[in-house]
Amino acid sequence: MRKAGWIKKTAGVLLLAMTVWMIFSPTAQAVRALPDTYRLTVGQPVRLETGAAVLSSQDERLSSKENTLYAAETGETEVSIDLFGLFPIGRMRVNAGEERRVIPGGQAVGVALATKGVLVVGVSDVAGKSPAQDAGLRAGDLIEQIDGKPLESSQQLTDAIAASGGAPLTLTFSRNGASRSVSLRPLQDAATGAWRMGAWVRDSTAGVGTLSYYDPESKTYGALGHAINDGDTGKLLPVRLGSLMRAEIVDVRRGQKGTPGELRGSFLRNQQMLGTIEQNTELGIYGVMKSDIVNPLYPDGVPVGYQESVKPGPATILSTIDGNGIRAYSVEIVQAARQSSPSPKSMILRVTDPELLEKTGGIVQGMSGSPILQNGHIIGAVTHVFVDDPTQGYGIYIEWMLDTAEALDNAA
Repeated sequence: MRKAGWIKKTAGVLLLAMTVWMIFSPTAQAVRALPDTYRLTVGQPVRLETGAAVLSSQDERLSSKENTLYAAETGETEVSIDLFGLFPIGRMRVNAGEERRVIPGGQAVGVALATKGVLVVGVSDVAGKSPAQDAGLRAGDLIEQIDGKPLESSQQLTDAIAASGGAPLTLTFSRNGASRSVSLRPLQDAATGAWRMGAWVRDSTAGVGTLSYYDPESKTYGALGHAINDGDTGKLLPVRLGSLMRAEIVDVRRGQKGTPGELRGSFLRNQQMLGTIEQNTELGIYGVMKSDIVNPLYPDGVPVGYQESVKPGPATILSTIDGNGIRAYSVEIVQAARQSSPSPKSMILRVTDPELLEKTGGIVQGMSGSPILQNGHIIGAVTHVFVDDPTQGYGIYIEWMLDTAEALDNAA
């Protein structure tokens, strides 16, 4: 009985020790950090940090010597994760694909788009009343039709109201993805005699951003890494027509704590169209280039790096902040999230480059879309700045942008 009790106690201690080890040991932490599926490029070895765990594969297409994965050909296989090479503690799928290369951006670009429909940005009074508000319209609504006809501009809306003579108009609008129709009766402005609906509307916007990448095979591009939203309502602006144009940076307003900085550019005076804007999404803007785009720093392009390869540590961003063109600036990846679904906030980065800190204070508006490179691969693009710390900001994984562009292209 004593011996049986001793065995139980010893087993309990060993189980407790193993549990503690599985939670706190560097090996356990390294194994937990491994993704369920790891993507790598055929012909490019990748070493994974696994502590005392050993990776092994029975698939002849994949080598795992000294925890360095090397795929000889494309395909999907499974890797065993064994403690000291003896005790199985996990498994991971490995997906090997052909290398994909794109031209990294960094160029300052002008963005000009006309909305699909007319956005209500506020309501106002006409003779003490607001026909728009009485009809149920509010800021953020997108008016898409008037009396059954597609609405393409605020001038078209103004003309229809003027021609109504005060007769009711049927407006079809969308709110949070749902379509609705209302009847609106314009009122006459006593001071001018004009018929009005009692609302402020917007049908276009323009600004400066940064090109993220160009795909020479499909002639498509991605930029900004985040949506173009209306400044008053915060609503994403759907695209009816859009142009991407070459921009010149004419001034920089340095970022400070609590006040984001800004790149000020010019592109409307001497318009040089680079391509179209086909889609404005939560993950950036996308379209087709009129001609090939060249990056003088990487004329042959760079391979795409997926999120599994992104590690905290040194990286670079490519940006244009003055008249000297694209420059590479040093940053540090502070944190890289493991994401199973797209988000414009995939990683946190900190600017470490003395020159960039001196000129801009860190990340400023207009730098959104600046490509992020690490270990010779394009891994993402800058998306947002921390308002309380302009030296830091968010970035999006490049794979999310490429996936979005491909999905939009397939849906076209």
